[in-house]
Amino acid sequence: MASRSDPLGSPRKAPPAAAGAGSAPGSASKSQPQKALEKLGLRRDIDLALHLPLRYEDETRITRLADARDGDMVQIEGQVTHSEVTFRPRRQLRVTLDDGSDTCVLRFINFYPSHQKTLSVGARVRVRGELRGGFVGREMVHPAFRAAGGELATALTPVYPTVAGLPQAYLRKAVLSGLARADLTETLPEKISSKNLPQPLSSMREALSFLHQPTPDVLLATLEDRSHPAWQRLKAEELLAQQLSQLQARRVRAAMRAPALAAPLMRGTQCTLHDQLLERLPFRLTAAQQRVGAEIDADLKKNLPMHRLLQGDVGSGKTVVAALAAARCMDAGWQCALMAPTEILAEQHFRKLIGWLEPLGIQTAWLTGSQKAKERREALAMIESGAAGLVVGTHAVIQDKVIFKNLALAIIDEQHRFGVAQRLALRSKMTQGGEEPHLLMMTATPIPRTLAMSYYADLDVSTIDELPPGRTPIVTKVVAEARRDEVVERIRGQIAQGRQVYWVCPLIEESEAIDLTNATQTHEALTAALPGTQVGLLHSRMPTAEKKAVMSLFTSGQLGVLVSTTVIEVGVDVSNASLMVIEHAERFGLSQLHQLRGRVGRGAAASACVLLYSTGEAPRLGETARARLKAMAETQDGFEIARRDLEIRGPGEFLGARQSGAPLLRFADLATDTALLAWARSLAPVMLDKHAELAHRHILRWLGGKAEFLKA
Repeated sequence: MASRSDPLGSPRKAPPAAAGAGSAPGSASKSQPQKALEKLGLRRDIDLALHLPLRYEDETRITRLADARDGDMVQIEGQVTHSEVTFRPRRQLRVTLDDGSDTCVLRFINFYPSHQKTLSVGARVRVRGELRGGFVGREMVHPAFRAAGGELATALTPVYPTVAGLPQAYLRKAVLSGLARADLTETLPEKISSKNLPQPLSSMREALSFLHQPTPDVLLATLEDRSHPAWQRLKAEELLAQQLSQLQARRVRAAMRAPALAAPLMRGTQCTLHDQLLERLPFRLTAAQQRVGAEIDADLKKNLPMHRLLQGDVGSGKTVVAALAAARCMDAGWQCALMAPTEILAEQHFRKLIGWLEPLGIQTAWLTGSQKAKERREALAMIESGAAGLVVGTHAVIQDKVIFKNLALAIIDEQHRFGVAQRLALRSKMTQGGEEPHLLMMTATPIPRTLAMSYYADLDVSTIDELPPGRTPIVTKVVAEARRDEVVERIRGQIAQGRQVYWVCPLIEESEAIDLTNATQTHEALTAALPGTQVGLLHSRMPTAEKKAVMSLFTSGQLGVLVSTTVIEVGVDVSNASLMVIEHAERFGLSQLHQLRGRVGRGAAASACVLLYSTGEAPRLGETARARLKAMAETQDGFEIARRDLEIRGPGEFLGARQSGAPLLRFADLATDTALLAWARSLAPVMLDKHAELAHRHILRWLGGKAEFLKA
């Protein structure tokens, strides 16, 4: 069936024989559709073959109007009995079609002379669209159509994801052309390909051919929920490619060398830096902190590069574990670097680490993009000479001018906020003869087990699964915007008790696209509503010095209320803050809401988080927003939050920037395909050990050149 933009059912020009697959990427004579194919990432034949339909249209049968129900997507064939252009309420083409059993009106708001010609009175046409009930009878709005005649399709018609300038008709021909040329020879070992699976796998070519042109007798539900055996084959292949690449990356790292950071032998009463730090801490480590600390210590003592993810809920004490790892590194005479995604978070780490390490004689260098030239030169000199044992900063740490004397440990906080290339750049800062630095990545967004088995299969994972004593539970309330005055009254009560309050807004300035109250307006409103209370304002567009000044005033207790955008999402630690108000909470992601909530409850006072949601003219929240707010109200457990977040958003969005440059799962669903994932995990080492050539071809088919990014 023709696309709506091409009523005659065929493109004016057939796609070239190698549309988007065999042509050279730098070809000077690319057509608009070819450029659009590349925009979709369809460069190789296999890319086209793996570009699967969003949905299908059934053009294999003609339905009588008398047998069709309103709301059905049907194909009808009949004669045009009336065709005219009307101008009320707006210009449109109205066509009456009679199929012998009933009539319906075809209505086109946008149309061309070719439409009128094909749909002239007396013409017999075949039309496909959604049948609706209207004031003057049944109608179809902007249906696809063409002249009647010709045989009916023998397979369902695929509808593909596309972009501007790439009509469905062109894309269908390009995909089938790529599918015919693609190398789909089997990469799964024949004897073990279906072992431990509930049903045998079809061949790759059979599976893809079916999914691009399914037979009309197929149960559509099995295509939509991807439970059909053809879908199972694709998902199994994709998960196997992921497991192979992750395991291969792990084995490549196992062949690398890193400095073995063994503690020096101490004489007499002299203690290591690590032990001195432990003694000076004003608190005792939790059992979980001690356990993960021992796991990290064991890695650092080996001459294999550590590649470990340290995960723990908001406020679980990851920073002190990182500080102890840094102390181990400096005990052995090497440098350590800690990189954080924002200046506020980096400075929070810097202040804590200085407080812990400077009394022990350790010099710490500070690097950010906003530094003055003199301060930056001094920091760079300390780093290059080795005088700075620890370097803390933002992305500035990975700039070319930063030269370490002997970097051996790289710590990346909130690692999902950095791109792959940035993590690789930090690891490349080690200059000693071909060795790799140890890598410790930290996240306050716990990783659900299925993600740990798949996207993080190349990592060792340490988990801090308990909070330090003294952390108070946070009561979370979901409150409609209409009760805003009650929230302000609650703020007055907290201020009267000597407590402090955060008020978080999603925007800095007015947006024409989304009518949200911005931080500046909220600051003005709260200043007026709370006379005698100092209300501060913080957002990312403020000069760095001004941001530091505002945070300093809030930390010292001089500001009663801090109105902020999400720059305070991580790293801000003010124990006197007992109330968090998040405005337009329905606009925030679940993980972000949990991070923001974690800014309170850090002291002994009872703490609360108010999630203000906007009702506007339609009081009903969307299902996704409702699920997020419900999860926040029901649990404070970061691991449960992460599990629900994965359910709501799926792995692609959940993982964020960690996968920049590396492919996400396009077809498999970690929530439902656990059996396939287990199969792929068990098969991957067998493939690499006994069928290395097949494993290489399999990775190349699915990942192309992107497997390199798994090193990060």
